[in-house]
Amino acid sequence: MQVDALAVQLRPRPMSEACDLGVRMVQRHARSLRLTCMPVFLAVCLVALSTIEIAPWLPMFLVFWLKPWMDRSVLFVLSRAVFGQETRFADLWQARRQVWWQQWPRTLVLRRLSPWRAFTQPIYQLEGQQGGALRERRAQLIRGHKGMASLMHLVFAHLEMVLNMGVLFLVMWMLPEGLQWDPIRSLLRAELDWLPALLSFLTYAAVVSWLEPFYVGAGFAMYLNRRVELEAWDIEQEFRRVFHD
Repeated sequence: MQVDALAVQLRPRPMSEACDLGVRMVQRHARSLRLTCMPVFLAVCLVALSTIEIAPWLPMFLVFWLKPWMDRSVLFVLSRAVFGQETRFADLWQARRQVWWQQWPRTLVLRRLSPWRAFTQPIYQLEGQQGGALRERRAQLIRGHKGMASLMHLVFAHLEMVLNMGVLFLVMWMLPEGLQWDPIRSLLRAELDWLPALLSFLTYAAVVSWLEPFYVGAGFAMYLNRRVELEAWDIEQEFRRVFHD
């Protein structure tokens, strides 16, 4: 990696501060993320929604399970943003084989329920190592930080649940008097009730589309911070800046 080309000022930070850096990165590059990743998210939502007649809860489950795969596009944008590069959908499409299809079975099966997947995903997607070297690298980066990575994951999981419930209750509160809707019961019914199922899915999809980039950004910033600790990037940045000046 060309450390002198980094557009982010890196220094050793507490992991909680690194998470905040990741959130700010997402805010700063919101336009690139929206234009590049939204077509991918909408395509997944349309495919998921096509299964609503099988079971009302199935579209929401598919979006939930496919989040790590969609996260790969977000990470692609953020990894370029670190070097000051704007990203368009054409850039993502050109790199689609590497971003979408590299290691996708492991992403959706073996690593799907990992509580520190946002922290370790950059290792798998950006470093290009395999086999024993990959396992050794992963163990090195995550050593001593599993607790913080799991805590970050837990915070975002609870935030997603609270936001989803809050929006659902807001919709229920705004329904006309006399019209009752139990979103949980409507999703578990054998017969499809289109409007409640669609409202539940759209609510969940909206929450995920807004929150998930921040989750990926927090994990990516933790990964960068860990590499600063291991490889002293901050010192190298300063040396390069001094000699360049």
